Amino acid sequence: MTQVTSTSATEPAQVWDVFVRLFHWLLVACIGFGWWSGEQGGEWMEWHMRSGYTVLGLVLFRLLWGFAGTPFARFRQFVRSPIAVWRYASDLVRNRASVYHGHNPLGGWMVVALLLLCAAQAGTGLFANDEIFTEGPLVHLISYDLSVEITRWHETLFDLLLVAIALHLAGVLLHQLGKREPLLQAMLHGRKPGAKADRTVSRVWLRGLVAIAAAAFSVWALLSL
Repeated sequence: MTQVTSTSATEPAQVWDVFVRLFHWLLVACIGFGWWSGEQGGEWMEWHMRSGYTVLGLVLFRLLWGFAGTPFARFRQFVRSPIAVWRYASDLVRNRASVYHGHNPLGGWMVVALLLLCAAQAGTGLFANDEIFTEGPLVHLISYDLSVEITRWHETLFDLLLVAIALHLAGVLLHQLGKREPLLQAMLHGRKPGAKADRTVSRVWLRGLVAIAAAAFSVWALLSL
């Protein structure tokens, strides 16, 4: 596990690799577009479903990247014990929390929660129907009544996802504005001050492309059922 240190005045080093950053902003775009296209209905529902497939592929990629990615992208680096989370939260309230180069303990579990909610949201969409024109690609595998019930879950899960996103944004603003941590900038260019340079970040292209291909194939195979 990466050592926790305070941010220093050293030259910023690469923390988030290009695949983590692309994943992050593509997920933001797909969730936003999925919400908008779903509200429009009609012919936009086809694009709504495509955004859902993309979200599912992004989540699958991030799960793979959590084991095969660069050090700060791996789950073992930021998924910490409940005791560590409690201690960090207590220190945060007292304004004495340590600065993490990657995800802090609370942020790490927020990543897990968002991934699970996005997976559930996209997954239920595969079995949903609007009882008029639009049906998910796997609705034929279940009964009509169950599909209607899953559609209700699909709508409820989106509300939960919005709550989680709001909490995530609140945490980002707290650290960005209150603690002066350049979180947004780091998710754009990948660098954070005080981080130890990691040479493996520049050698991730092959693993990243393999993970993308595996995620895309998994979604295609799922939709082909």
